[in-house]
Amino acid sequence: MASRLERILILAKTYPSPSAQHVETSCVAGITHDGLMRRLYPVPFRLIEEGSQFKKWQWVDVRVEKAVRDHRPESHKLYVDTIVCGALIEPRKDWLDRRPWLDKIPAFSNPEAVNAARVARGVSIALLLPRKIVGLEIVKARNADWSDDEREKLLREQTQGDLFTEADVRRQIAQLRKIPFDFYYRYLCDTPSGSIEHKHKIVDWEVGALYWRCIAEYAGAWEAPFRRKIEDELPSKDLMFLMGNQHRFQDQWLIISLVYPPKLPPDAMLQTSLF
Repeated sequence: MASRLERILILAKTYPSPSAQHVETSCVAGITHDGLMRRLYPVPFRLIEEGSQFKKWQWVDVRVEKAVRDHRPESHKLYVDTIVCGALIEPRKDWLDRRPWLDKIPAFSNPEAVNAARVARGVSIALLLPRKIVGLEIVKARNADWSDDEREKLLREQTQGDLFTEADVRRQIAQLRKIPFDFYYRYLCDTPSGSIEHKHKIVDWEVGALYWRCIAEYAGAWEAPFRRKIEDELPSKDLMFLMGNQHRFQDQWLIISLVYPPKLPPDAMLQTSLF
């Protein structure tokens, strides 16, 4: 299949999480200038890490082609050496410049509707609008460090396509710290039969980076400031989940990015509804 150049606005960068359930090791997702959703891989860790190469809400020009072995319509192979970073869309007052792009993403009010869109139209990246956050669950990971199998999976994913030497990738993996906890949002959604509680795992790189910042600043007392950010501060905004499903288990979904514009004042919401 022929490759092509696309301009893509980056919306999601996930923390690597290889597992026996065949979760993708990492996911970079975005939306094209024409409003089409994209899942991009393989993406080396150095391009995902906080402060490296490209950021969420940044435009990139990159050569892509449709993934051959992943039939989800959004999934594309990217050519890392063609990436050109462009402008960053800043969170100006009320996310004025970001909101038009959020409006282009398929959006749903509950996970059942998201999965119905997957079955009907093959949707595998979507915006979920929870009604209320119930809480944050923090669960110890099965292993505090990468297992040999996980390291091997990380190595395979990062060396596919001959992008990097095995020695380079092994150095990257050695520097990549595994988060010894899994984080889940519990939340309520409106459905035709009433309000239903759901739980989904958060794999947003920003959440992983927040964990390490809290560890660095508060050491063993990291959980309280971490919860204040994830459980209190973000839900006080107009919190949305960018959801992505898994390749081999496509009815299973993860929160691949947290999207948190400020809540619009009532007069602004009225103007939006009128026009």
